[in-house]
Amino acid sequence: MPHVARIYDYYLGGKDNFPADRQAAEKTLEVFPDAPTAARQNRAFVHRATRYLVAEAGIRQFLDVGTGIPTRPNLHEIAQGIAPESRVVYADNDPIVLAHARALLTSTPEGKTAYLDADLREPEKILASVEIAETLDLDQPIALSLIAILHFIPDSDDPYGIIRRYVSVLPSGSYLALTHGTADFTVEVSAAQEVYRSRGISGTARSRQEVEQFFDGLEIVTPGVAVVHRWRPDAPFGDSLNDAQVSVYGAIARVL
Repeated sequence: MPHVARIYDYYLGGKDNFPADRQAAEKTLEVFPDAPTAARQNRAFVHRATRYLVAEAGIRQFLDVGTGIPTRPNLHEIAQGIAPESRVVYADNDPIVLAHARALLTSTPEGKTAYLDADLREPEKILASVEIAETLDLDQPIALSLIAILHFIPDSDDPYGIIRRYVSVLPSGSYLALTHGTADFTVEVSAAQEVYRSRGISGTARSRQEVEQFFDGLEIVTPGVAVVHRWRPDAPFGDSLNDAQVSVYGAIARVL
């Protein structure tokens, strides 16, 4: 059965995927040929968001849920490149992801990384884990990173409630960073969603307003919820990209 992490790896040109993943990806590309563009821009958002959180917000602790197969530079490499003492816990529910994480996601001597086999929908398990206890200080600010994962959580699983459960234990000064697929700009995303569903993968593209609801009660960082290539870009992108090609929202907000 295909897995979203391995399909995403295929979009990024990776080699850690199986025939079922490649077949699902190719079917998706037939209806949404810009999926690799969306994946690359999503990764670029991770780079900029992590730099912001470390260099400007002063964050030194990260919980990254829905990690995906490691793609360099990884979150901890970006964070530790600025602040070597940064500490990161990665969580994912794909054994292949965890195997790669344990092999490749090595920390600086000053910092620490840990890896946890868990599902986003299990906040109590994640937050009570030994990996969290040994790596992060829950009394100090933490950035919760949920990159391209929430659109795989259907409404029936109460994604907003899941986020509230995580945020409720984060101390003041923590941050929530997330990206989320949307069909606001093109019906191709809805068609891609149907391909995923036909392969047994739940997918729910959400509108800007629906994505904004994940940040209820938090102080959102400028420029707010934006298509990821428009979120604090490193350089002007001119007419080389449009919102339909990317079709992923991203934002960061502070826990009050």
